[in-house]
Amino acid sequence: MKTYVEIIKDLREDHDLTQKQVADYLGTTQQVYSRYEKGENEIPVRHIIALCKYYKVSADYLLGLKNK
Repeated sequence: MKTYVEIIKDLREDHDLTQKQVADYLGTTQQVYSRYEKGENEIPVRHIIALCKYYKVSADYLLGLKNK
């Protein structure tokens, strides 16, 4: 099963988005978002919720608890 780090990167790439575009949506910087995708920083709950809404996926999926 994939980790949330892999999942958020895959979702971004599947939607043909840059890290900057996603970071702007989250109200953060590209550098901070890059650290989320590398697993260097824990992603805040508010950003998990925002990404679930943006990509229209469940939190279970985004966190790697379910396959779909």
